[in-house]
Amino acid sequence: MSDSQDAETSGGVACRIRRVLRGPRPEAVPTVVGTACGLIGLLDIVFPRLRYTRMHALAEVLPGAVSSLAAAASMVVGLLLLMLAHGLKRRKRRAWVAAVALLPIGATAQLLYRHSICGTVLSLALMGVLLRHRKEFAALPDPRSRWRALTNFVLMGGVSVGLGLLIVRSHPDTVVGEPSLGEQLEHVLWGLFGFEGPIDYQQGADYTVGYSLGALGLLTVATTAYLAFRPEHPTARLTDEDEERLRSLLATHGGRDSLGHFALRRDKGVVFSPSGKAAVCYRVVSGVMLASGDPVGDVEAWPGAIARFMEEARAHSWTPAVMGCSETGGEVWTRETGLDALELGDEAIVDVADFTLSGRAMRNVRQMVKRIERAGYETRVRRARDLEPEELETIRRAAADWRGTDTERGFSMALGRIGDPADGDAVIATAHKAADEGTEDGPFGDLKAVLHFVPWGPDGMSLELMRRDRAADPGMNELLIVASLQAAPRLGVQRVSLNFAMFRSALARGEKLGAGPVLRGWRGLLVFLSRWFQIESLYKFNAKFQPRWEPRFVVFRNTRDLPRIGFAAMQAEGFVSLALPRLLRRARGPEPRPCAHGHGARSRELERVA
Repeated sequence: MSDSQDAETSGGVACRIRRVLRGPRPEAVPTVVGTACGLIGLLDIVFPRLRYTRMHALAEVLPGAVSSLAAAASMVVGLLLLMLAHGLKRRKRRAWVAAVALLPIGATAQLLYRHSICGTVLSLALMGVLLRHRKEFAALPDPRSRWRALTNFVLMGGVSVGLGLLIVRSHPDTVVGEPSLGEQLEHVLWGLFGFEGPIDYQQGADYTVGYSLGALGLLTVATTAYLAFRPEHPTARLTDEDEERLRSLLATHGGRDSLGHFALRRDKGVVFSPSGKAAVCYRVVSGVMLASGDPVGDVEAWPGAIARFMEEARAHSWTPAVMGCSETGGEVWTRETGLDALELGDEAIVDVADFTLSGRAMRNVRQMVKRIERAGYETRVRRARDLEPEELETIRRAAADWRGTDTERGFSMALGRIGDPADGDAVIATAHKAADEGTEDGPFGDLKAVLHFVPWGPDGMSLELMRRDRAADPGMNELLIVASLQAAPRLGVQRVSLNFAMFRSALARGEKLGAGPVLRGWRGLLVFLSRWFQIESLYKFNAKFQPRWEPRFVVFRNTRDLPRIGFAAMQAEGFVSLALPRLLRRARGPEPRPCAHGHGARSRELERVA
């Protein structure tokens, strides 16, 4: 080994030694502290009370109320520390302040009630670590709603009742008689409100049980009141000024990305570059700052908008992620931020000039369209601004009624509205069939299916929504897509973005001759998952129209964030809902409509097509 190599190796070893001596990396401190906070909170709740210690002998001379209060404080502090653990891992400043205030109380309770020197030292040691690394906990609070107070009341109430039953049963030697489960539950409920229940205890245990139950009730009330009366930070919403600026950028640069118009969803937030020539739209879901598509605007200004996006994520300790960006967008994101990218699927794009129903490859589509036309269906393809308000309203109501589920789906590739006056360039394709003789039209007249396209620059459009009457003949989607492609030249449209097919390349390569066992196994898993998510059927549906495929990517910070990002994306797209039950929700305005562009919105439509 040369001297230079030896010096380099020695330097590397020295650097590693210095890192070990310095302790964990600063970014790892919140994770370690959060985990330790959760463990100490768990100890405060379940650690048994020690007997026959010197501290126990000292505590015997203290008033009985001190021990009862210490028992209640230990239980309450333990619960609060468990609740704060996640906030500390995310570097939240308010969680740090609360933990620093609670740890001395927990340490005192450990000493006076549980007589645990070890628990006291651990609590104080964690407080010292928090004070030493206080600069690491500077993240701002998340957007929130006061309706979380109701969720907190329900969850904390259930937890309090469960812990209350454990407290009531934790003194079996001092209970008078053998109370039934109903009496125990009644005692817990009365105790949570600060009253004595039907169970009697000996040897002063009634004070410990009473104070503990009262503390649990007080904790539930206090946290619910805090969430109900704290200043409300609204969730991200696109303001009129933001929308106007975005539309200006799309008018100049909207032809670059087929998903650009979806940035105008009004349940998204937006950050602009310092020059105002580019923007990134996002939504925060479960601590994930989820952007969709490429940044809007001038490519040269993208780095400024991306930098603002990352600054916002760091300020709130959100996990940054991008869903469905193009290859160019992925390259800019990874270059500017150091994030990683993974191919998510492919977007199906049809060039109108090359589309034809002739040829063997289009035989199935051609036959289906001809059959439906012979059945008496007709199509109309128009700009949204050319429709009468009454017809637009009928289309809106029909699309909502034909949705099929209570859950609205779509985020990254959905606009969430139909017929907005600001979206006059959108294209609406409808299928109609008059009722047979002797029968009446349905609630929406002769309307049987709807397709909604949003603008893609001056010469393109992107499929946003597909809905059909369940009583209509199969093949409505093929009929309207063909009609839209044939009407595209009249509308000045040269390219049409149809759907997004997840993992298309894996499905396509896995079914070819010579595919390896790993690729075949991966394809088999995707086919199995298609029973619920229609991954394969959506790919095959897109392939009918002989499109060209454009890859789309997910951008993420590190591999361990992928499950969290995936869960947040499923929430945003509407596959997973953590909302309150419908009976507990307050009245809201119209929610975003499901997307046809995203893979989830048409899964129900494709069941019969597949």
